[in-house]
Amino acid sequence: MAKYIFVTGGVTSSLGKGIIAASLGKLLQARGLKVTIQKFDPYINVDPGTLNPYEHGECYVTDDGAETDLDLGHYERFLNIFTTQANNVTTGRIYQTVINKEREGAYLGKTVQVVPHITDEIKRRMLLLGQNGYDVVITEIGGTVGDIESLPFIEAVRQLQWELPEEDCVVVHLTLIPYLRAAKELKTKPTQHSVRMLSQEGVHPDVIVCRTEEPLTPEIRRKIALFCNVKKEAVIEAADAPTIYEVPLAMMREKLDLICLKKMNITNYSEPELGKWKEFLDKLKYPKSKVTIGLIGKYIELQDAYKSILEAFVHAGAMNECKVNVVNVHSEFITEENVEEKLGHLDGLLVAPGFGHRGIEGKIIAVKFARENNLPFFGICLGMQMSVIEYARTVLGWKDAHSTEMDPATNHAVIDLMEGQKAVTAKGGTMRLGTYPCEIVPGTLAHQIYGTTTISERHRHRWEFNNMYLADFEKSGLVASGKNPESGLVEIVELPRHPFFIGVQYHPELKSTVENPQPIFVHFIKAAKENAEKREGVRNPLLQSEMI
Repeated sequence: MAKYIFVTGGVTSSLGKGIIAASLGKLLQARGLKVTIQKFDPYINVDPGTLNPYEHGECYVTDDGAETDLDLGHYERFLNIFTTQANNVTTGRIYQTVINKEREGAYLGKTVQVVPHITDEIKRRMLLLGQNGYDVVITEIGGTVGDIESLPFIEAVRQLQWELPEEDCVVVHLTLIPYLRAAKELKTKPTQHSVRMLSQEGVHPDVIVCRTEEPLTPEIRRKIALFCNVKKEAVIEAADAPTIYEVPLAMMREKLDLICLKKMNITNYSEPELGKWKEFLDKLKYPKSKVTIGLIGKYIELQDAYKSILEAFVHAGAMNECKVNVVNVHSEFITEENVEEKLGHLDGLLVAPGFGHRGIEGKIIAVKFARENNLPFFGICLGMQMSVIEYARTVLGWKDAHSTEMDPATNHAVIDLMEGQKAVTAKGGTMRLGTYPCEIVPGTLAHQIYGTTTISERHRHRWEFNNMYLADFEKSGLVASGKNPESGLVEIVELPRHPFFIGVQYHPELKSTVENPQPIFVHFIKAAKENAEKREGVRNPLLQSEMI
């Protein structure tokens, strides 16, 4: 039988429930247990697929095509496992299921209520993954205790805490211990109120994880334990860390995993095997070089909008023993006049994915700068499409070349709506989503990067390269080095006569993990590193002679 750990949060949002859940999962996994993590989100959207990135950060896509919360990215990056649609559940999905059942008459004429019908559906989904052979299922409850929309989820946890055997259910509550600089002391009152609010809903935490900027003294721990009704050793310090990848080791020092194992009465575990993790951290903390990468996007005000890309840079940087300094450049403000000033100092350029016409011309100008100045270039989804449009306009001379997403009337629709999307009117969950295969042409840059001719990557798009123009592009030097074997959809384009120029229709960042960094990111950073060394050699001829 699976054991269940529930992670709740109080006082404020963005404390890091996802990182704590992922860190605990990593430690249990490192001790030989089979672990998975799921996220329950209290918003009424069925999934985050229709949400603006400014609202909720990036939309993470799983292999099976589910549009999910970005915390699932943390789960996959930490545990090196694949999640599915079952790992992310929203209030919208719960109510949709219950209402559909009611319409079918499944409740036999009963009055459908939050308790028991909604809570029963929540509990069913909370226990669902436990039937798949996992030793431990960790469930992160989104939002903050006390929010109206979170109440059904907290009530479901209360019922499970009562229904399951005592050793099968653990509640970890994440809270804040603020440091008041004027008084020069940590304050426990917000934590006390948070735990009291949770207790009023009938849920009693077994472990309290305290986010803090200053170390917790023994007196503070004792006070929290006393007023929050937990053992002193179950008061865990979660101090700010330089990188999220240090959190598992910090939690191990605090014995978070051992406390949970003891509560769950699990005794057949081994010492944690974290060799690869520590090796990664050593490379991350002590790089031998550095590069500056420009991230050209339209949602750069919110770093979570490109979370998976930023984390893929961290993984690829460590693999190259190189610190990656990411400079955010808003595509709306790039012009022909200032492009040199904004991009001239960069070692590499990534044009990010996105939707809509805002900032498009700036992305096209950035691609042109990278292509003409031999700057290592990497385009993802919309970024790849912009590289195709730029090439069509500048090299092929089709000045009106565009995507029908932005200009439906263009005479050269080099990027066009996929055939299967033309009749689609509903927006939610209707894009080309999930993992699709790709056949790579031998001898190309893509082949060199992946080391194989068959790959599979995750997608999230409606528009595609228009194959009607493929012969014109390849004749003039732009190579379609990867295609879907069934549809012929162009997945990868590249320029052989460029130090590093590649665009992909899929989202490679979604499969990058600590233990398996994404190959294109690794090679892109390697190319940027070589470019940086070359530029430094030009500035310093003595250094260049030493390198030779």
